[in-house]
Amino acid sequence: MSSTTVLRDASTVKIAVATPSLLGESPVWHPREQALYYCDIPACTLNRFDPTTCELSHWTFDSEIGSCAPMLDGGMLLAARDGLWRFDPGTASRSLLAPPPYDPKVERFNDGKCDPQGRFWVGTVYEPRDPPLASLYCLDRGVLTRRADGITVSNGLAWSADARTMYWSDTKSHTIFAFAFDALSGTLSDRRVMATFPLKQTQEPLEAYGGRPDGAAVDVKGNYWVAMFEGQRLLCLSPAGDLLHEVQLPVRCPTMPCFGGSDLKTLYITTARKNRPAAELAQQPLAGCVLSLRVEVAGLPANLFN
Repeated sequence: MSSTTVLRDASTVKIAVATPSLLGESPVWHPREQALYYCDIPACTLNRFDPTTCELSHWTFDSEIGSCAPMLDGGMLLAARDGLWRFDPGTASRSLLAPPPYDPKVERFNDGKCDPQGRFWVGTVYEPRDPPLASLYCLDRGVLTRRADGITVSNGLAWSADARTMYWSDTKSHTIFAFAFDALSGTLSDRRVMATFPLKQTQEPLEAYGGRPDGAAVDVKGNYWVAMFEGQRLLCLSPAGDLLHEVQLPVRCPTMPCFGGSDLKTLYITTARKNRPAAELAQQPLAGCVLSLRVEVAGLPANLFN
């Protein structure tokens, strides 16, 4: 992977939400509400942050929420361990859209997003980690189908600016994949490796480890912004997988970026603190908080579930 790296100082990164999550994930900027939604997976909560009023709301459920997406009818789609749900933040009521297609004792839904046609794509985490039995599913017109498999921790879902490429990563194998994507039919083909990163070595200090790819977002130029879990950095990759920018972060474990704000030029970044060493948390008090960063190129708006 070739590199034309531009480093940003971590001082340009701001605190958006100071209330920490155990494992913040799946930030999405709601285009109608102009608010940020995100999950805290082990806390089984959905959060909503209004940057205008700084009001933070949350709802707690009976099982982990791996990801969320705004719906065309005004609700939120939740991908939980116990299935896919339609949730109404106004009434706090929910209804089941699809039961889990796996054994919830060993697997759960994780990263999920809507494609430009309004289908919801969501991957799973196979918690025993070996063998790689996690899969990628698509909810289209009420039917949930399996579209890809062969990984362990599903992450990194995003679409190119022209909607001809879908990205998907396996965090455990440090690999980002790209598929040829037919937006009309939702068909995937020609799976290829877009980028790979060195595996973590047993005796390697964390300061020397670059991290593994977690959640991601795409800007209007088609560049892929990915959070590097345990790498303390956010990378901007070209569609060919070349490193364009590296943003240093004040926390070891970023989980996912999303573009927000009225101009979609604010990058919100969720982070994690669960199971981190006490010494690390003492040095990094922002672990678990939502961070923000202003960028020059706007991101693609979130797609609504239709």
